[in-house]
Amino acid sequence: MANQATPVQDITLNGDEFNIKTSTTFKTTEIKFKLGEEFEEHTADGRTVKTIITQDGNKLIQSQKGDGDKVKDSVLTREFNGDDMKMVLTVDDIVCTRCYKKIE
Repeated sequence: MANQATPVQDITLNGDEFNIKTSTTFKTTEIKFKLGEEFEEHTADGRTVKTIITQDGNKLIQSQKGDGDKVKDSVLTREFNGDDMKMVLTVDDIVCTRCYKKIE
């Protein structure tokens, strides 16, 4: 069912705090963070992870650390190019790519 969802990501910056709100018809999640500062994240799929987000040029790199065997580590890389954003999710040797277009 999740692969049929059409998510919308609203990414804002207020001072030095980012907000990423991801909405689908099934669920809405929201994270607020400052670059380079670790925080506890409750993911849309029910995991609790320690997350740190950094910026490398036009990319936001979100590293999620689980607790070993129960919760796997993952990395979400959001790359921004004009009105496009490509998000690549990597868990172990599995890679998922999702492409977004800016809407106004």
